[in-house]
Amino acid sequence: MIGFKNLSPDVMGRVVDKFVMQLESQLEDRNVTITLDDDAREWLAKKGYDPQFGARPLARLIQESLKQPLAEELLFGKLSKGGAVNVGVEDGELTFGIAEDKPSGDGGSGKKRKKPNPDDSGDGEKEPALVEK
Repeated sequence: MIGFKNLSPDVMGRVVDKFVMQLESQLEDRNVTITLDDDAREWLAKKGYDPQFGARPLARLIQESLKQPLAEELLFGKLSKGGAVNVGVEDGELTFGIAEDKPSGDGGSGKKRKKPNPDDSGDGEKEPALVEK
């Protein structure tokens, strides 16, 4: 039997960030970004930690607390066209502030990631990013 030290709150915060980055990369093609505030990161780190099992419960907590509510919004709600999600904590529960992407192309959140332009012919001449066709 090998004994390990308990995970520190700092390490648990980094594990939370890793899981959220993985979730965000899964949602990248749907133009969804996720931002956790410090309270949400701490909430997930504390609730997802077990002294006996370490960070193993965190995956299930993220499934139930982040993925499921976001899936509902992706399918039927404000994130159906993409957007930015700000996750916080209020009254001991996670809260979701959602800024929808606007169809006009302004991004709504101001934090659009640069995507490759399929119309770029590669001839060196590029259109400005904000020009609508």
